[in-house]
Amino acid sequence: MKRYLTVVLLIMLMVVPTIAQDEVAIGVTPEVIAQYPEPNIRPLVVDPNLIYDRAYRRVEGNLAMYDAGGNLVNDMGEGYNYVTLSGAMTQGDWTQIAPDRWVPTSNLSEDVAISRYAGVRLPEEGLPYTMAWTLRHLNPSETPGGEQSDNNPFLYRYTRVSIYATVQVEGYDWYQVGENQWIHQFNVAKIVPIERPADVNTDKWISVDLYEQVLIAYEDDIPVFATLIASGLPEWSTNEGTFNVYLRRERTTMSGAYNRPDFYYLEEVPWTMFFDGDIALHGTFWHDKFGYRQSHGCVNMSITDANWIYEWSSDVRDFSVEDSPDLSVHVYSSGEYS
Repeated sequence: MKRYLTVVLLIMLMVVPTIAQDEVAIGVTPEVIAQYPEPNIRPLVVDPNLIYDRAYRRVEGNLAMYDAGGNLVNDMGEGYNYVTLSGAMTQGDWTQIAPDRWVPTSNLSEDVAISRYAGVRLPEEGLPYTMAWTLRHLNPSETPGGEQSDNNPFLYRYTRVSIYATVQVEGYDWYQVGENQWIHQFNVAKIVPIERPADVNTDKWISVDLYEQVLIAYEDDIPVFATLIASGLPEWSTNEGTFNVYLRRERTTMSGAYNRPDFYYLEEVPWTMFFDGDIALHGTFWHDKFGYRQSHGCVNMSITDANWIYEWSSDVRDFSVEDSPDLSVHVYSSGEYS
């Protein structure tokens, strides 16, 4: 992902100084790192009963559904198609996916691997250093601008790191994440809280940074939760602006682009909150690519994160008050893709 930083707005997070190239680029000392060796956060607990309550299958080839008598009911064609098998039965080469709806078992993939990624609860007092997630497996470089070094620990994708200092090399930021450990800005996504926009009209609200691919949940002005998301690809980019959730569904079918190469049909998308036409926040079982643009415009989250946001914001709307708004969603970009 080719990215460069243009704006940094921090609330309750320490502003990490940028060290010019002509200065001694040593970052902070080991003593400073030893005082704060890892981010002071609480990751959400991944509940297997929540994320594995259904079996998900990719439909290979044509998505055709039949009734119990073997009669064709719906022929949707090929595409990016997934079905769920909650309480399903299999008889011969037929698998039941819904009441009186069957598909050929030979057209179904093996179990889909559900992402176990989860976001983090943030401390009320804030973080002394900006936290970030690594976006791919890597070994940090020993110096800013250097090659990856086997002398440094191997960091798996989604590793949480603190950014202790920043150095610019050839116009790009390199972040110090440990003693003699530096990572290029393209390889991390940062938590960058923002000030509350004037048009946010609920006490609980969220920001979605399309550049960092990070969602932050707030209670009034306090960031309380943050996670990686996957927003719309360039041809279906997620719209910027301030919106309100207008429809909630614990499970819903999503489909679009019928008879086009990008046709998709996704059964029982979990913890869905529509906020901009057909665009929604929702859980995602069909990929584990959080931190990168991936969708047809929706804001994809892990099932764990989507459930947390859904439950946390369930008390926002006051049903005793006419036209009471539901959760405010502020979508913006803190930078530009190069």
